Amino acid sequence: MSTLAVIIFMALAAGSALTIVAVSRVLGGKPLTAAKDVPYECGMPPEEKPNSLFSIRFYKTALLFVVFDIEIVFLFLWALIVRELGVFGLVEIFVFIAILLAAFFFVWWKGDLNWE
Repeated sequence: MSTLAVIIFMALAAGSALTIVAVSRVLGGKPLTAAKDVPYECGMPPEEKPNSLFSIRFYKTALLFVVFDIEIVFLFLWALIVRELGVFGLVEIFVFIAILLAAFFFVWWKGDLNWE
């Protein structure tokens, strides 16, 4: 019975995704004009095209923040049920923290935490 429910759920998810793509294609398939290609800056026409790109450091920092932030959420959730998990949960969290520290030291070794 639960397998049928999962199959129905997956079919509904795939069907809704296909419906969203089809409606987007039908309603939003208009060609891009020159006026729509100009970046919008507070209602004023831009002086010139932007010629500088963001440094990759911004993206790396944001990605590292998200990864380590999610790890902290996992640790918080583990702390809520630590007594129910017993010794197995304790060993698993030590493995998890070891992997997390290995990733942290690798990022540190590569120099991605230095802001120069």
